[in-house]
Amino acid sequence: MEKLIEKAKVLQEALPYIRDFHGKVFVVKYGGSAMTKEHLRESFAKDVVLLKYVGINVVIVHGGGPQISMTLERFGIKPKFVGGMRKTDEETMHVVEMVLSGDVNKDIVALINQHSGDKVYAVGISGRDGRLLMAKKLDKEKYFRELGLPVPDEDVGYVGEVVDVNGELIVSLIERNFIPVIAPVGVGEGGEAYNVNADVAAAEIAKALRAEKLIFLTDTEGVKDGKGRLISSLSGEEAKRLIEKGVIREGMIPKVRSALKAMEAGVRKVHIIDGRVQHSLLLEVFTESGIGTEIVG
Repeated sequence: MEKLIEKAKVLQEALPYIRDFHGKVFVVKYGGSAMTKEHLRESFAKDVVLLKYVGINVVIVHGGGPQISMTLERFGIKPKFVGGMRKTDEETMHVVEMVLSGDVNKDIVALINQHSGDKVYAVGISGRDGRLLMAKKLDKEKYFRELGLPVPDEDVGYVGEVVDVNGELIVSLIERNFIPVIAPVGVGEGGEAYNVNADVAAAEIAKALRAEKLIFLTDTEGVKDGKGRLISSLSGEEAKRLIEKGVIREGMIPKVRSALKAMEAGVRKVHIIDGRVQHSLLLEVFTESGIGTEIVG
């Protein structure tokens, strides 16, 4: 009986959050171990369906770097990186789009639909569909300088930055009770495809939708201080200072910078959480303490 009572208390703790977030939009960047380990994939899919059934509109933007590298190697193409960024020539871009918009995207859609019943469905789209993610070639110099890194001489190829988001397309899907699952492939003015960083794509989509939350699922606990301790909550100004001091560094910088830009555009909160923890999405959203780092205005 005590275990049942504890379960009831957990549900009761979630009630005010369910009430507050009903009808709101959460943009979730899905990647890392949560995408590759079967038990985490299953729990993520179930969590997304649960959120939708309690009235929260979830939009998923996924990555797929490891899958892209494996496919390139299978085709005899050696993956190349410039300053930590995938060099995307025409041949590589073809594989990137095939993997992200094809294999990975449809696999996520199928998994969610497996658990969704007959009233909620996931639908997979690419940033090229309906000109969802308009993009242009990345300004390499600006990008690396903002990260405080030396600008590489080598061209990065078809790596893009988002210049516009067709939010109406996503809203129309949400209004018809779909869960949009978006592959971060952008489209240029000439119809060319661009490889867009999934963190950046998620932030741009959250901005366009003025989402209640932008949530990054990562392979780390969250943002840590100089002593390696998890920071459960920090303001935008504190985040900027931690970047300047070099406490926030490497792959966490693009996430935090994207988070700050999203908040400046109206996104209320950004969460960076550990996707290696089962049900991390629910634990962060429906509990008072949460499990990762929240960035607030």
